Amino acid sequence: MEPTVKTAREHLKLTRDAYRETIRGMDQAALNWTPGPDTNSAAVLVVHIAGSEGELLRTIRGLPTERDRDAEFRATAGADAELLAKLDEMDAFFEEMAPHITADDLASPRTRWNGTTNTGLYWLLHDVSHLREHLGHIQLTNQLYERRSTR
Repeated sequence: MEPTVKTAREHLKLTRDAYRETIRGMDQAALNWTPGPDTNSAAVLVVHIAGSEGELLRTIRGLPTERDRDAEFRATAGADAELLAKLDEMDAFFEEMAPHITADDLASPRTRWNGTTNTGLYWLLHDVSHLREHLGHIQLTNQLYERRSTR
């Protein structure tokens, strides 16, 4: 496995574990709660990062991608188990794709669904930062949810 991919894999695994720690035990109301207009629930964000990461990994490999990004932002969850399973699917897909990502994939220009072109390495780093960004959103949303009735 490419050393850069191996490092990203380790970081993404730790990040997904932090998602699990945050989401585990949240009830249905908490998973689907938003702190206000134009904000996203934990359920939406987990479905969104799964869609994004799958699309990014396929893009890095130069494979066709198919994604309904708008549907990701309408997602709901009935229980934490649904989102934990989604994170497990993300782990499995990364493990499936990672050994096949080559140095050429990382160095080559890759164009995403929206027409934006950067190197495969750029998109891999974007995946890492994107997951961390939304982890913070979920953690903050959960904190706001837990404190909403104490004001």
